[in-house]
Amino acid sequence: MKILGIKHLAIAVSDCDDALVQYQRFLGVGLDAKPRDLLKGGSREAHFDFGDVEIQLCQSLEPDHRFAQFIAEHGEGLHHACLSVDDVHAAVERSLAAGAILKECKSCGVTGVHEHPEGWIAFLAGDSVPGMEIEFMQVYKEGEMPERFRKPRDV
Repeated sequence: MKILGIKHLAIAVSDCDDALVQYQRFLGVGLDAKPRDLLKGGSREAHFDFGDVEIQLCQSLEPDHRFAQFIAEHGEGLHHACLSVDDVHAAVERSLAAGAILKECKSCGVTGVHEHPEGWIAFLAGDSVPGMEIEFMQVYKEGEMPERFRKPRDV
């Protein structure tokens, strides 16, 4: 198993729109980003690139949602890092063998490796690695994306 890099950093924020304005104004990044509501995931998010890493500004739409809970306990900040790996199953096996615990994906209710729109993912429980929650993602290669995640192409 090899960690290829950081796929994204999810930042828990109280107000996605305001946070995006701050990133744009003070850092000059995310200028083309537009906040959008991800109803299935229960969040309002803005995604943009920060160098080679995607930043996801994540606001809960409900007070008991995961980002709101995180902010209540820790304040705004890094919620999780998504690590791009070459083999998500091997990454999970290695972590479990070392004593880590898997966490349920709050967006879909699945614990362990499962399909996601960008690749196969799995979450480690928050206290497995000090300081942040870890998500592993094996990004789909050409032709691997399950049909249910494919968008119809314009002809």
